[in-house]
Amino acid sequence: MGEFVRVEVEDGVATIRLDRPKMNALNAQMQRELIDAARQVTQDDAVGAVVLYGGERVFAAGADIKEMAPMSYAQMSAGHSRLLQDFAKALAAIPKPVIAAITGYALGGGLEVALTADFRVAGEGAKVGQPEIQLGIIPGAGGTQRLSRLVGPAKAKDLIFSGRHVEADEALAIGLVDRVVPDADVYTAAREWAATFAGGPAIALRAAKQAIDSGLEVDLDTGLEIERTQFAALFATEDQANGMKSFMEEGPGKAKFSGR
Repeated sequence: MGEFVRVEVEDGVATIRLDRPKMNALNAQMQRELIDAARQVTQDDAVGAVVLYGGERVFAAGADIKEMAPMSYAQMSAGHSRLLQDFAKALAAIPKPVIAAITGYALGGGLEVALTADFRVAGEGAKVGQPEIQLGIIPGAGGTQRLSRLVGPAKAKDLIFSGRHVEADEALAIGLVDRVVPDADVYTAAREWAATFAGGPAIALRAAKQAIDSGLEVDLDTGLEIERTQFAALFATEDQANGMKSFMEEGPGKAKFSGR
């Protein structure tokens, strides 16, 4: 458990809780603690799904500008820009379903945290965006890449070039978030969604995530080979044997999975 990031596990769902008042500004320490949290939930077999959560008032309002402002090109190029990439990569590499529960602001680095998740649940009052252009810079923790893959290059350029804030209803319409719920229900909705995966076949879920995410980066034939390899490998698991046996004997949806 870090000073600004903690992991709480209940009923197979881990919550990675950002907690650096008032706005969860992502300083270097917090970024390192997110790497540690990602490693922890990855290695914990008791965790079947993960929720990223910043609290009732704000998800994360961005990177710590006061920390970054005095940095030189040499400092940024050699060190901090790599840390920005590394913490987001660590979150994106969690081999389990991950849901971002967005309340209040998710801006700049905060939105980049949410973009590492598989799904995003936003409160009705949430505002998201990549406002780095207003500081004379661009997103540095994956925003130019993950946002364009999620909503398409034209819409990503709209948001990044303008730096404007996007309200929840527009975010839902463009596919930037997947569900919008009342602000008070965001965390509950995200946990309930995560719970639907927590008892599932962990190895198959990991394979599905890896096949989809890796396949997006390659041509179709290579992606199909990734799928074929992952598909075949699952026939070495207990979950596949139990799942098919249960289907034949009891019908669909009744299998109990061990994660082996």
